[in-house]
Amino acid sequence: MASTTPRAITAPAQPRYVPDELPAVAKRRLPAWARSLLRNPLSVAGLIILLIFAIIALLAPVIAPPPAGSVDPYIIPRDGFLAEPQPPSAAHPFGTSQGQYDIFYGVIWGTRTAFKVGIIITALTVIIGGLIGAVSGFIGGWVDEVIQRFVEIVMAFPFLLAAITLATVLAPKIQDRLLSAGIALVAFSWPTYARLIRGDVLAIKDREYVMAARVLGASGWRILMRHVVPNSMFTLLVVASLDIGAYVLSFAALSFLQLGPPQGYADWGQLISFARNWIPSLSDYWYIVVFPGAALLLFVLGWNLLGDAFRDALDPKMRGNG
Repeated sequence: MASTTPRAITAPAQPRYVPDELPAVAKRRLPAWARSLLRNPLSVAGLIILLIFAIIALLAPVIAPPPAGSVDPYIIPRDGFLAEPQPPSAAHPFGTSQGQYDIFYGVIWGTRTAFKVGIIITALTVIIGGLIGAVSGFIGGWVDEVIQRFVEIVMAFPFLLAAITLATVLAPKIQDRLLSAGIALVAFSWPTYARLIRGDVLAIKDREYVMAARVLGASGWRILMRHVVPNSMFTLLVVASLDIGAYVLSFAALSFLQLGPPQGYADWGQLISFARNWIPSLSDYWYIVVFPGAALLLFVLGWNLLGDAFRDALDPKMRGNG
């Protein structure tokens, strides 16, 4: 006869808390492209370089306090008006340039200028070029033909030479020379982004979810901004991350030619321009080139390393199984 004694009801075993497994779980929650970036030593190096520059930019008023009563903290303080540069000292850790501008102050505050110039110019070129290219590819027909012919005309000009010419024309007419240099760079940068996003829009606008939005009665503008453009931005973001450093370098070139900010403004290109008269004796006045030149080189290198890794992370062929 079978026993009728009730069996004890036991609670199901609870999973054990294993602390060592948490990092792996956290990693699995990251997107594939983020994991790829963190595994790439070059991208990590780029992130570290840019993080250091970001900290310097945020702490600029602490690292290099503006002089008392200074109206614009971006104007480099001067220690006299002597033409000959002075070597590094306790008062001026990086020395002084021609005209006795403090190089240390210019390098520190020039970091803010570099971020401001690179991010703003890149954002404007992406917005302008992205909108023009998206409208061109989405509408098609004669509108696309007209826009693309204009894009080809703008792209036919050598970029830096065209920017120098436009900055020279705008400088006397616009009081803000920082603005005139930025306009000159944006004016000849947007066509690249227009061509890129146009190609993606042409490939996306006939896909099923776009056709479904049309059937449901969505307007053309809503389809473009809600469905087409967001799915066409990855290529633009990759190119933009690579171009931030290039725009900073181009802006420094305009500053070197005195087509950028006014004299004495904290900008690396202008600091390097102060060394032009001392190139024959550069072995004695090395500090007027080395410190701002190294800052410019490392800043551009950081964006290039990060941009290359970002491109590889978003490219399935480069990413592999991630």
